[in-house]
Amino acid sequence: MSNDTIDITHACKVIHRRTVLDDINLHLVRGRVYGFQGENGSGKTMLLRAVAGLIHLSSGNITVFGKTIGKDCTFAPNMGCMLGSEMWDEYTGYENLQFLAAVKGVIGHDQICSALARVGLDPADDRPYQKYSLGMRQRLDLAQAIMENPELLMLDEPSNGLDVQGLDLLCNAIETEQARGATILVVAHNSPEIINLCDAVITIHAGKIEGVTS
Repeated sequence: MSNDTIDITHACKVIHRRTVLDDINLHLVRGRVYGFQGENGSGKTMLLRAVAGLIHLSSGNITVFGKTIGKDCTFAPNMGCMLGSEMWDEYTGYENLQFLAAVKGVIGHDQICSALARVGLDPADDRPYQKYSLGMRQRLDLAQAIMENPELLMLDEPSNGLDVQGLDLLCNAIETEQARGATILVVAHNSPEIINLCDAVITIHAGKIEGVTS
């Protein structure tokens, strides 16, 4: 497999006898933005979680930039995810990102502050996370996804709860990350502003690929 592609081959996932991913085959090229559309429960989020390595396939393979998930690596290499990240209620946004950044230890104060500023949050805001609105939580989740300059960025409904300014900042972040060279997978079926940024849009229905438009 190429070091510049994400290859999803005959990917299937069965949960409690229900097939949630049904023979998915996709060839995604590094540096592009891919949008995923489909009704609730169609398998969009499950597919992103499988690419990330957060769930195991029942059958099939996913190879991310030459590394097969579950064989060569447990999780997709050098990824940033906005897939419903858990935060600590009693700590500030900055403190939450500081804790998460300590896991890899590749960024520090300046990069954390930069990520917060890019999504419209104040690094000096002393409010705890439990006081954040839905929109602020979405912004913080985006900040943690981009703060380490990932090669692969996966965003699940990132526009939920965002106001117009927040949506503009999100679109700017997607454009900036792509310009930097990141590959971006984004679930955004209710956000035409984001879909317009995509190089290709993949429609999923009942766990199957229904169509790909570019």
